Amino acid sequence: MTTSDTMLNSRHTALVIVDLQNDFVSEGGAYDRGGAASEAARALPVRIAPVARTLKQRGGFVAASQFTLWPDAQGEPMISPHLKQLRPFLRRGDFVAGSRGHATVSALESLIDVSVRKVAYSAFFNTQLDWVLRRAGIETVAICGIVTNGGVASTARDAHMRDYRVLVLDDGCAASTQAAHDTALADLRTICELMTCEAFADRLAIQSLDRPF
Repeated sequence: MTTSDTMLNSRHTALVIVDLQNDFVSEGGAYDRGGAASEAARALPVRIAPVARTLKQRGGFVAASQFTLWPDAQGEPMISPHLKQLRPFLRRGDFVAGSRGHATVSALESLIDVSVRKVAYSAFFNTQLDWVLRRAGIETVAICGIVTNGGVASTARDAHMRDYRVLVLDDGCAASTQAAHDTALADLRTICELMTCEAFADRLAIQSLDRPF
């Protein structure tokens, strides 16, 4: 699907920010401690914040997902086997709901209307995101965050399957390598529109004029 120049109705558009949490990207977080924090991911919040602010000013909606490790009866995190193998440094206290590590980074936290807690890649899987977006009258979702070939791609595909118009902000997401990022975006072209954060915000700015939707 190619990028079009169609203006967006802000009131029916949501920005979905995937997993930009302290434990993933902030100093002292779980991934920082494990040496897995990505500099590309750390650069995203300051790029995304103006986009979220513009959308809210136009009457749009901002949602975020928060990856969550729920504790078992002994207080140990319930980590899926593939993640445990990939990230052996994860331990008790990481990504616990309500903790600083679990929270969305401060640059974005005050801009979010609704956060959903998730346990897998997609922000739609076993969450109330679809319910919330439907009630808010959302028809278009613009997806950003981490990682491009994981949470972002899975969320985009689930949104597509639910008949939303799907946009992915190509400079608003990141992967562990540039190659993985580029490959994921190329694959997503079949089910979504790719655009920059600036292009997305510009469409919202145009829509703010007194024109019929």
